[in-house]
Amino acid sequence: MIRLQHVSKVFGAGPSRVAALSGISFNISKGEFAVLTGASGAGKTTLLRMLYRAETPSDGDIEVAGFDVTALRHSEVPRLRRSIGVVFQDSKLLAGRSVFENVAFVLRVLGVARRDITPRAFAALKAVGLSARAQAFPHQLSQGEAQRASLARAIVKSPGLLLADEPTGNLDEEMAAEIIGLVKDIWSRGTTVVFATHQARLVPQLKRRTLRLEGGRLVKDEG
Repeated sequence: MIRLQHVSKVFGAGPSRVAALSGISFNISKGEFAVLTGASGAGKTTLLRMLYRAETPSDGDIEVAGFDVTALRHSEVPRLRRSIGVVFQDSKLLAGRSVFENVAFVLRVLGVARRDITPRAFAALKAVGLSARAQAFPHQLSQGEAQRASLARAIVKSPGLLLADEPTGNLDEEMAAEIIGLVKDIWSRGTTVVFATHQARLVPQLKRRTLRLEGGRLVKDEG
């Protein structure tokens, strides 16, 4: 599902040059759950952004879901992203749209038949326990509800790969446990998951393969 070979990412040039990632290599198999951990600034978000082609590597090769991401033409990026769901620390919900509309919007962009949009959107909301809040707007949601809505939006297109970038970073312990449980449920249905977190206390709870970054380098791969 994911293959990185000697991947590096440098921002800037000259005195302002910053090496965000250096020589990263690993494979993640289809259906696997991998935890990407490390302190803030270790390179986790940069790595995830390269997986869905929001950034390109300075060196190395990346393959995701059968796509050679390194060589992918700009016009082909939407095809890659159709197979990937992304959840962020900030839910990034559209403020002027209801929870239902935020989820349904993804399907409209993908050109899903109108008759299929409502049942698929409600199925995604049901999967994250948010059916009763379908008509609420983002400002009316708790942080936990907003993250569940973001998760529904990510899975409504039935992605083969889910990338979760610090999805529990703004949540208390109870809410974080809820989000982790939902992500595990999604994984149990066959979705490949990469779950990034700087919260070391969460790693034992996740009990999955752990990839640890320090200073842009992969220093641990176990589990």
